[in-house]
Amino acid sequence: MRIAVFGLGYVGSVSAACLARDGHDVVGVDVDPTKVALIQKGQAPVEEPGLTKLLSEQRRRETLTATTELEFAVRTTDVAVIAVGTPSRPDGSVRYDAAVSVVRDIGRVLAESDQPYLIVVRSTLLPGILEEHIIPELENALGEPVGGRVRICNHPEFLRETTALKDYDHPPFIIVGTDDAEVAGTVFNFYDGIEAERIQTDTRSAAMIKYACNAFHALKVDFANEIGVLAKAMGADGQRVMDIVCRDRQLNISPAYLRPGFAFGGSCLPKDVRALTRFAQQHAIRTDLLEAIVPSNQAHLERALEEIRSLDVRRVGVIGLSFKAGTDDLRESPQVWLAEQLIGRGYELKIYDPVVQVSRLVGQNLAFVDRHLPHLAKLLVKDPEEAADADLLVLATNVADDVAWETLFAGPIFDLRCDLVRPRNIPNENPVRP
Repeated sequence: MRIAVFGLGYVGSVSAACLARDGHDVVGVDVDPTKVALIQKGQAPVEEPGLTKLLSEQRRRETLTATTELEFAVRTTDVAVIAVGTPSRPDGSVRYDAAVSVVRDIGRVLAESDQPYLIVVRSTLLPGILEEHIIPELENALGEPVGGRVRICNHPEFLRETTALKDYDHPPFIIVGTDDAEVAGTVFNFYDGIEAERIQTDTRSAAMIKYACNAFHALKVDFANEIGVLAKAMGADGQRVMDIVCRDRQLNISPAYLRPGFAFGGSCLPKDVRALTRFAQQHAIRTDLLEAIVPSNQAHLERALEEIRSLDVRRVGVIGLSFKAGTDDLRESPQVWLAEQLIGRGYELKIYDPVVQVSRLVGQNLAFVDRHLPHLAKLLVKDPEEAADADLLVLATNVADDVAWETLFAGPIFDLRCDLVRPRNIPNENPVRP
């Protein structure tokens, strides 16, 4: 198929590369010329293991190109995959204006011809946004009802940063929200050769499945952290407790995320939990458990801050800044919050994260850093030895696994991955993080 992918962030660039790899002719589209130029050079616009190699291969095969020209992309393709961002508003509700705008613009182009077209929405949107906002705007732009020559469905993604390529090839399931079997079949054909259950459902249920999954992941992180804190207070090993709890595969479902350590962050879990709880508040629906997730996560962040403040130190080295090792995504990273709080309290910080490069940050990722750590470039160090020139070393992510800190640093070490949930006198035999 000839497919245009709109939005070349983490989801869009991975989807474009994999679709091109799997035999489709793909045009990536973004309003940011920097992202487009990187794709054209065969380089990833985001940090994702294996993505630059895959993009480079597809550029050489000429199965993938990129442009800022929406009209060109629509005219030369049969399918649009919408992967633009849906960040949080200040009140926690979801911003969907970018998705509405790009679909409306696609409709305006299609209104000038009789071209058949399928629009596949991968952006994460609450149930009702597609039906009550996007489709009416599309129909107004088209001048005709959706469902004839122009059809639309939603197709939520389940890609985790740092494992996105693996997740694309081994999804838990493939979901298409549509009442049109032909549309569902077209989307399922994207994944010929990929073994996964294929599920067609209604559009609202498809959208809700993504939110339910992310809320559950966030809940699992908080649950494990609270159990870990209680275990530590009682002299037990929180990580060992949850490791054994996770061995119950009959009732406890899965060990993913159920590993106590530090707070969750990133571009999905916080904003999706906020969107659900804000919707519930607006409709006077009590969701006490969901509303407790973000405050519980914040409380865990504040525990870490208080642990550091209780120590007689002023110079702190932080190892790992992005929300998890292997990505440069700093959006809502708990480490960014911690660094921001420490700087505000007069601490001197040096941060080592080999993947984070200020010159490569773009879009919402760059905007988030500019708001919270505007002088990040001055804080980052290139060598771990520079970060170790401190009174306290904070190990924040698995970036720390690549350096022998015990031989590099003789002072106190605070390991965010386990020290909040494990008594200090218990050796950390096998720290594991999701």
